[in-house]
Amino acid sequence: MEFFRIHKTIPFMRHAKVLNLISIATFLLAVFFLFHRGLHLSVEFTGGTVMEVAYQQSVDVGKVRETIGKLGYADVQVQNYGTSRDVQIRLPVQKGQTSAQQSAQVMDALKAVEPTAVLRGNEFVGPQVGEELTTNGLKALGMVVIGIMIYLAFRFEWKFALSTVLANLHDVVIILGFFAFFQWEFSLAVLAAVLAVLGYSVNESVVIFDRIRENFRRYRKLSTVETIDNAITSTISRTIITHGSTQLVVLSMFFFGGPTLHYFALALTIGICFGIYSSCFVAAAIAMWLGIKREDLVKTPVKHEGDPDDPNAGATV
Repeated sequence: MEFFRIHKTIPFMRHAKVLNLISIATFLLAVFFLFHRGLHLSVEFTGGTVMEVAYQQSVDVGKVRETIGKLGYADVQVQNYGTSRDVQIRLPVQKGQTSAQQSAQVMDALKAVEPTAVLRGNEFVGPQVGEELTTNGLKALGMVVIGIMIYLAFRFEWKFALSTVLANLHDVVIILGFFAFFQWEFSLAVLAAVLAVLGYSVNESVVIFDRIRENFRRYRKLSTVETIDNAITSTISRTIITHGSTQLVVLSMFFFGGPTLHYFALALTIGICFGIYSSCFVAAAIAMWLGIKREDLVKTPVKHEGDPDDPNAGATV
């Protein structure tokens, strides 16, 4: 399905050097902010108090969050669980306060607004749990990267595999750089979004690389640069349909999903935008600079003596 078809090939690779210099600068800035400011980790990673509060009637999560925010908690997670009358609250660690003191302070504030509020559960999540989550998250990221390389190496060629992984890591680091620069909260939901972006970017790269391989077979007189330009141009309509529809869903979560899905949708939005960019300009350009050529993807059949079209077939000595 296509909304439109571009009949004239757009010379994308003509601007590859300039665009990749911009990518390198953005990547280095993201790395700098990651080391200079670091990520603003959520309760799941740093540890904190998890409270479960029940009400006799449906409660407005926004008002609960506002009430707790007045106590000085800038980063508090409030969400419904089970029913609209039950609320789960995650409080970050506060210096000079125990978990019991935190929960008592919060409950006093909540009961002042709604006397029917009842504390159903209260537990402290230690930082050792956060360290385990961080380790498992890094392992998951590493396994995804390795799996991508193996898949692309078998599906296409090692040059495509290397260029795709570099482009995907470029996307991941830039997403993390945004979160470090603006000090947005990095939670498990955001980590899930980062892993989703990896798969999303790979999908776009595979589509373009598959079209490049097809073009190598179809247009034997085109150079490598012309083949790549034609492949990207011919997939633009598909890219607009796929990413446009996905972005509509993500934006609906961003605007209407509430604070719980806010940063998840934000990470996906950044990842989708940079995923399109990196697949078209970073991955394809790196593959071009690695020297990808027709012979790498289109294998020439080996002629054996005695084949019908062998000029020496049937010759006698």
